[in-house]
Amino acid sequence: MKWFDYTALTLVIIGAVNWLLIGLFRFDLVAFLFGDLSWLSRIVYTIVGLCGLYLISLYGRIRGMSE
Repeated sequence: MKWFDYTALTLVIIGAVNWLLIGLFRFDLVAFLFGDLSWLSRIVYTIVGLCGLYLISLYGRIRGMSE
């Protein structure tokens, strides 16, 4: 399951960089690459969002490791 954690973390980091670009330059990298709210860009946004929700479980796992 460790590979899934790394994959999810990588996708969330990509999503964070995309939000940084939107915030600083009003440039949406996902929309630029896949089209403005095309079905493919919506899939990318959905996968990144699901990975973010999955990584919430990381808090519990980190706390469990430190105890």
